[in-house]
Amino acid sequence: MKILGISAFYHDSAAALVCDGEIISAAQEERFTRKKHDESFPTNAVKFCLESNNLILEDIDFIVFYDKPFLKLERILETFYRNAPRGWRQFVYSMPLWLKEKMFLKSTLKKALKEIGNFDKKKTKLLFSEHHLSHAASAFFCSSFKDAAILCIDGVGEWATASISKGVNNKIELLEEMHFPNSVGLLYSSSAYFLGFKVNSGEYKMMGLAPYGNPNASETIDFKEKIKSNLVQIFEDGSIVLAEEYFSFTTSLKMISKKKWEALFKISLRSEESPLTQTHCNLALAIQQVTEGIVLRMAKHAKELTGSDYLCMAGGVALNCVVNGKIKDENLFKDIFIQPAAGDSGAALGAALAVNYMYLNNERVSEQNSFKSAFLGPEFNNAQIVDTLESLQMDFTKLEDLDLLSQVSNYLKEGKVVGWFQGKMEFGPRALGNRSIIADASNKEMQTKLNLKIKKRESFRPFAPIMLQEEFDEYFGINESSPYMLFVHKIKAEKRKPIPANFYALPLLERLKIKRTNIQAITHLDFSARIQTINESQSKKTTDLLKQFKQDTGTGMLVNTSFNVRGEPVVCTPKDAVYCFMNTEMDILVIENFVLVKENQAKELFSSFEQTFKKD
Repeated sequence: MKILGISAFYHDSAAALVCDGEIISAAQEERFTRKKHDESFPTNAVKFCLESNNLILEDIDFIVFYDKPFLKLERILETFYRNAPRGWRQFVYSMPLWLKEKMFLKSTLKKALKEIGNFDKKKTKLLFSEHHLSHAASAFFCSSFKDAAILCIDGVGEWATASISKGVNNKIELLEEMHFPNSVGLLYSSSAYFLGFKVNSGEYKMMGLAPYGNPNASETIDFKEKIKSNLVQIFEDGSIVLAEEYFSFTTSLKMISKKKWEALFKISLRSEESPLTQTHCNLALAIQQVTEGIVLRMAKHAKELTGSDYLCMAGGVALNCVVNGKIKDENLFKDIFIQPAAGDSGAALGAALAVNYMYLNNERVSEQNSFKSAFLGPEFNNAQIVDTLESLQMDFTKLEDLDLLSQVSNYLKEGKVVGWFQGKMEFGPRALGNRSIIADASNKEMQTKLNLKIKKRESFRPFAPIMLQEEFDEYFGINESSPYMLFVHKIKAEKRKPIPANFYALPLLERLKIKRTNIQAITHLDFSARIQTINESQSKKTTDLLKQFKQDTGTGMLVNTSFNVRGEPVVCTPKDAVYCFMNTEMDILVIENFVLVKENQAKELFSSFEQTFKKD
């Protein structure tokens, strides 16, 4: 049975293909269109899922959309009615879109599918899943657990903003829901907006800013009290009630009441490019800590409701790896599984799995039912790579595996930054070693270099490590796998270096320069890191490179950041990789076994690549 899952028309549209219970392919539309967080119908992602498996649309038995648009419309209409006449501008803005595209979504989907192939509604059944069920299924049915609590937290689906379910074998039972407008995700997004970050894309920046806050500062403590006293009422089970007078998302196109937030926190709403102060850092930390407290209460309540020993998490808030690390540290559950595409893109996969198990009542087969790898996207053969490199007039060499690993390890030891493009593209927002930029984690200048010269983004942004399993135990005292970069852990005390007494009084960028550990480039200011471990079953060549680097340096760990620049999606094709390579100060590009050295490229190509990159 072949099932195609689709998410679209909000943000991060995607397609996923499940065949006889096995996850075959999945990708986000943004990787093909090069439009970050693309919300359009995932035409290219659907084509990839079909063509890479030698299928046509007629071969698909079920196509399932990730949520129910009429329930979402009901929420919009009821919210307007409840707040009328406030919100009429938002109503006038949103209704034409609904009438044109979303009100008649079934027709919109059929039209889009017919542009891809012969969609026969008699042969291929079109279904709709509920938003939070899609999230829950994306986590539980991808896990190896046969019995688990399922916690989903996001901005909003149709009505639900958080839900607790229990998964047993091939069924998911909803136990409790929290409804719009009370939303942890929207509280977090609103706070990110106030701090100058974009909604639905900048929340992770606020998470990265939080460790720069001083947890002992009276200002941070005061901010936390103001949040809990004025913005949100928090109950023992983790449910919340937002103080609606401080929020505008129910009645306008803006997230917050700017005047009320500025009066509450005694600071102005920050513009995106304005300087960050310690006060901004302290507020980010306060919001993060309040969020951690709420989600921890939800996790404890999920444990009480289900009695399960295992937890699955999904929804955009499940990408907050600091929160995830706090839950793990509580030891509430024997194990936690979070599917790496935990946001709306992953709901396409969840919708397909929900049809397979719950609608079709298929049994979960142990060798099929777990999420084996996030590497579910496009890959390219040597002929395709050579054709691209030659057409772009690039200078390159091809090396055998052993020579490649030795040469790349040497480049990394020399402090060079390497674009590492291997195998199938990752599904989800994290680069996990196949579309990555890698560098030496021990280089104390590397964080600044990567941010300013390669990624072209804010200098405070942290980087994560990719490491061999034994390094996780060596540096963090944890002997388990963490393959999807979804948990933050603190570095062992004996691996830390002392920081000066006036540390938090120093300017933000000066604090970055103070050596905190021997793996400086991946050590955040609070001695934490977002962990990814890797082994040969996930990616043999990347694992072998880490082994070679350990042999050469004594440490099997590298900086791993996504292969893109600020504002661009992660690269998908060799052409994307070359453009990114040529338009940054990246030193080396490795595409499979083909090596490109920046200084060997013809100088006259640089300006043409810059123009083409901007045009594309």
